[in-house]
Amino acid sequence: MTEQTNYKYLNDINSPYDLRKLPKNVLGDVSDEVRDFMIDTITRVGGHFGAGLGVVELTVALHYVFNTPEDKIVFDTGHQAYPHKILTGRRDLLQTIRRKGGISGFLKRSESEFDAFGAGHASTSISAALGIATARDIQGKNFKVVSVIGDGAMTGGLAYEAMNNCGVQKRDMIVILNDNNISIEPNVSAFSNYFNEFFASPAVNSVRQGIWEMAGRMDNLGDRLRKYASRLEDGVKAIITPGVLFETLGFNYFGPINGNNIQKVIKMLQLTKDLKGPVFLHLITQKGKGYAPAEADSQNLHAIGTVDKLTGKALAKKTSGIPSYSAFFGNAMTEICKMNKSVVGITAAMGEGTGLVKMEKEFPDRYFDVGIAEGHAVTFAAGMACQGLIPVCAIYSSFLQRAFDHLIHDCAIQGLHVVFAIDRAGLVGADGATHHGVLDLAYLRPVQNMVIMAPKDEQELRDMLYSAVFAYTKGPVAIRFPRGEGLGMALMPMRELPLGKGEIAKSGTDVAIMAVGTMVGEALKAAEILAETGISLEVINPRFVKPLDSELIKSTFARFDHVITIEDGQAMGGFGTAIAEFMINNEINNKHLHIMGIPDKFIHHATQAELLRELDLDTVGIVEKVKAISQKIKTEIFH
Repeated sequence: MTEQTNYKYLNDINSPYDLRKLPKNVLGDVSDEVRDFMIDTITRVGGHFGAGLGVVELTVALHYVFNTPEDKIVFDTGHQAYPHKILTGRRDLLQTIRRKGGISGFLKRSESEFDAFGAGHASTSISAALGIATARDIQGKNFKVVSVIGDGAMTGGLAYEAMNNCGVQKRDMIVILNDNNISIEPNVSAFSNYFNEFFASPAVNSVRQGIWEMAGRMDNLGDRLRKYASRLEDGVKAIITPGVLFETLGFNYFGPINGNNIQKVIKMLQLTKDLKGPVFLHLITQKGKGYAPAEADSQNLHAIGTVDKLTGKALAKKTSGIPSYSAFFGNAMTEICKMNKSVVGITAAMGEGTGLVKMEKEFPDRYFDVGIAEGHAVTFAAGMACQGLIPVCAIYSSFLQRAFDHLIHDCAIQGLHVVFAIDRAGLVGADGATHHGVLDLAYLRPVQNMVIMAPKDEQELRDMLYSAVFAYTKGPVAIRFPRGEGLGMALMPMRELPLGKGEIAKSGTDVAIMAVGTMVGEALKAAEILAETGISLEVINPRFVKPLDSELIKSTFARFDHVITIEDGQAMGGFGTAIAEFMINNEINNKHLHIMGIPDKFIHHATQAELLRELDLDTVGIVEKVKAISQKIKTEIFH
């Protein structure tokens, strides 16, 4: 453990069992140590930052009041769970977070018994917690269930679907809203805190329940008394709290409460943990609390690389200085918006990540951030499209999975012209399995009316976006592009690409490879290496995964006995599968197809380069594959 002697209490906390042995009056000091340890570690190694700093007191209080792991705490949006990891036996492993062989940056059931439910995407915790509570009741078990949601996750529709069902089922569980000014922003007052404690106290609840039961035995008069009592309590709550929505959904609401006052949080958890039915506890926390740079700029310090601990400024690292594909996309969107007033941009809480911030500044009335609500983003876009606008939905590949039905039902079936800019396609690196964009080709390819493209470089990304907006207008269009820097090429004016037409990026005579998107670059580098060994590799850039370039594919198989496909997506159902289907449908026989892609398993977290090397999807892997095929060809000729 780094600087172990600096921590009076944290050194000896190897699990919540150790935490619960401490007197309550030292838990403020424990919280300070957890926060200091997180700051010291994450500023050195990088990771999600601001949200975790804000929930330190809440996390300490939860593990102190509840008997975890028997009691289940379900965290939403796993990046707020770093303090949870520190307190649940992973303190000394925090320095490995998001690195190959290290612990995950999110919640992972296989990593710890204290991770009650896996979480990488947002808005899932209330549904999962209700499922756990339902299983508990069916199985006759006796434990507490707590959902911790926040950092914008309350903008997701799934959270409200789950809350509605909580009100119907009325199971014993607690939902805690970690409100760090990303979602709801109510006032905090001493009177409000007193009010919460008053209504949560066992004495008041006992009296309230007694009056309710007594009124139930008084026929019509009792019904009127119940109605008036409910109106009185609801009226008082509505005046001084924002809880009327949650009460309407069937929750017993308490809040808002200062979530960074650990004694106050502990008191409220102790008061509410044994209440019957669903409870909603609203906490106000400060994102980035305890670290001045993060308090001042919580958005940019939401997640960090290695930074200077004193200033929060990113430390210099080796970089090419070439902008990211997201930045090239954002710049192209701004250019296109100047060309056509009907073009609008939509993001689901990722304006910065998708590069749309420049468009937001220049065309604020045509930029829409709908929050963490990808399904709504897609149907919202479909509504715009049916009225003649040209919406461009910029959504990460793994997040678009959440809107699959909307894409089919609301866009494709109706033949609506919605453009999907699918960022973070392929292997994204340290965020791991929950964020790798490896399924998009497999899940988009069967959708009728879809056009699917993958650019080999930043210029082709610009050309594809231009073509998707202005030329391919018969239905939805998808452009997938990776996380990371472009190639640094000189940019030219955008141009229209012929629909469904690929190109030969490099001619060859021995083996051909059809490389999807940025895999073209890896194949071209492999071709140079192979040329030095006397092997001539032809590199084909299909550009389109759908529709396929029939003429180019037939020509390729006419000239080569061995053809390789390579993609940074799932091999099953992806581009290679599309070529195999093409061969069957066109009776291309006596030819050999070799499919390179992501195998049928979830890929762990590591850097993009490490993962590509491990999966043989980099230059080295291509060279080895082509050499093996060439050796096979020589053996066949010899025999």
